[in-house]
Amino acid sequence: MSRLAMPSDQLIRFVLDPEGRVVPDLRRRLPGRGVWVTARREMVDAAERKRLFARGFKTAVTVEPGLADRVAGLLEDGAVQALSFARKAGEIVAGFTKVEAAIAKGGVAGVLQAREAAEDGRAAALRRRHGRSDAVPIVRIFRSEQLDLALGRTNVIHAALLAGRASENVMERVAALARFLGEDGPVGVGDGDLGIGPGHDLNQIDGPTSELPEVPEKMRRDRARDPQD
Repeated sequence: MSRLAMPSDQLIRFVLDPEGRVVPDLRRRLPGRGVWVTARREMVDAAERKRLFARGFKTAVTVEPGLADRVAGLLEDGAVQALSFARKAGEIVAGFTKVEAAIAKGGVAGVLQAREAAEDGRAAALRRRHGRSDAVPIVRIFRSEQLDLALGRTNVIHAALLAGRASENVMERVAALARFLGEDGPVGVGDGDLGIGPGHDLNQIDGPTSELPEVPEKMRRDRARDPQD
């Protein structure tokens, strides 16, 4: 079990409920001892499979099957809810023509395309025209029905996030979801800036730090001998 320190936005905190079940604490507000795991699906799966939560909490725990799926669902719900807040804040326009106009005008935080738009000619046109290194991010992590729900209309395929705090929150939620799922999420500019990339195995008890400490030589030798540790 690694003790590497990482920024808290790249970690997920887990706590125990009164029945001793492991539950995710995405807002980091629930009381009690917390165990922090790298915010990637495979890391949560590994922690469940290798029974690392019992080691971290130093007590017997119950991990109900499908923990990583529940985390993904919570992250997805949070991203869709953030879209709804952005709509209420007036920071979203929908429809291909309005998206094109918003991009031309400037001040767009991101472009939303439903996953179903992958084979759509207009989606390809957007990627050709606005998928350059100096373009806004293109997000295609949501299904059309999710965009419909968040924007309060039907058959949403293209939308644009206008610059503003609500839109920034959407992009932060999208980055967290894409990072957890191991998907590209936003494409165009911002892939690296949004922190989407491989994480480190981690199981840390509360208080994550923002700096990565140097790993002592002896610890590196020990890990080389026992890669499962």
